[in-house]
Amino acid sequence: MNYDDLKKLDELRRSGAISEEEYQKEKQRFFNRSYENSRSTSSNPLFGLSEDSYIALMHVSQFAGIILLGFGFLAPVILWVINKDNNAKVDSAGKHIMNFMISMLIYYAISGVLCCLLIGLPMLFALGILQIVFVIIATIKANNGETWRYPLTIDFLK
Repeated sequence: MNYDDLKKLDELRRSGAISEEEYQKEKQRFFNRSYENSRSTSSNPLFGLSEDSYIALMHVSQFAGIILLGFGFLAPVILWVINKDNNAKVDSAGKHIMNFMISMLIYYAISGVLCCLLIGLPMLFALGILQIVFVIIATIKANNGETWRYPLTIDFLK
């Protein structure tokens, strides 16, 4: 319905074709539809992405650290914090990602210390491969609407 329809509705009321009650009811329905349309197009909290695509973006954003050092940790955190209050699934996925990143940081630190014993180098390599594989699996699963918990993850945030 557009404003011409609203004008026609007013003319029908003036000519007596519809009652004042019917006019008010249709007018209210017109404004409710206009409000819903403007709300749905202007304020999508997930940046125009579907829920599954947004969560997949959260997972894959961990690779941003390859391009900008440290941003691999910040990008998923920023995406999570922006929408954790608006969407429960985003909040849950963000907590899983945070737990995974903190766990991996701990494992990397332990491997770094064990580099003195030469066992740390293969561990660092294995952790790097596992991290890449796990992020790819989580991204694909999230894009398909599935929730996947990272293996080897310590639950810090619940």
